[in-house]
Amino acid sequence: MDTLIGIIKHELCHYHLHINGYGHQHRDKDFKILLKKVGGLRYAPTLKASYKNIYVCQNCGKKYYRQRKINTSKYVCSHCHGKLKLIE
Repeated sequence: MDTLIGIIKHELCHYHLHINGYGHQHRDKDFKILLKKVGGLRYAPTLKASYKNIYVCQNCGKKYYRQRKINTSKYVCSHCHGKLKLIE
């Protein structure tokens, strides 16, 4: 929840400075000062990637992580051109 509040503060700083005619971009000094005063986040946090499907090459064992299913009869391993098999 703190992350969401920090992001909202960050965006409101952009809005406030833009409306009042000050520098509202990330590199502007006015933006950095106001962001520090209100306690907003300077950068958005990275989100964890969630992979639903894991494919493995049957020849070399290279793993491919995908969010969507792929057609294994159409796609092959990029290293050895072996067949891919869905393991998860």
